[in-house]
Amino acid sequence: MNYHIEYEQEDDGRWLAEVPEIPGVLAYGLTANEAMAKAEILALRVIADSIEAQEQKPMSINIKLVAA
Repeated sequence: MNYHIEYEQEDDGRWLAEVPEIPGVLAYGLTANEAMAKAEILALRVIADSIEAQEQKPMSINIKLVAA
């Protein structure tokens, strides 16, 4: 499954990054790279938690987070 990161700069200068395919995965950072890294970490945690809670089956995956 492939996911992508969308990011933009807020009016206050902070950067916001999100993974639209995974509800609730969004993060702020002082730079675009920091926000994207935080969003990627959160996405991986959400996927792992979902597998651990047996909400989805483990599967072969190719994780490729691409900035939009």
